[in-house]
Amino acid sequence: MVSRMRKLMCLALLAAVSSPAFAGASNFTLVDGAGGLSDYSIRRVGTNDWKPLSRGAGGAVQFSDPDCAFDIRANVGGTPVTWTGINLCGAKSVTLKRSSAAGAWVDYDQ
Repeated sequence: MVSRMRKLMCLALLAAVSSPAFAGASNFTLVDGAGGLSDYSIRRVGTNDWKPLSRGAGGAVQFSDPDCAFDIRANVGGTPVTWTGINLCGAKSVTLKRSSAAGAWVDYDQ
């Protein structure tokens, strides 16, 4: 019985820790779902090192990093807004959204 429980626990752990979590962040499409965003920058969660985020045509972002969790900042009418804790591992498309009632959030197309 103990051996069976250990096997089940190992299988559960392997299922919880899937390979995309180890793959890191890579290229994705950044969509302006808030309207009028400009001057994008990105940082790893927990750091203060903001880096400019270049966007190509259609919002394509050439990106590669071993981490998954990032914050993205953009200006809305000259005011900076930060979307926090964005999981870029496995994300194909990230849509930045914002409303005065709900604040800032992201939608993913994985």
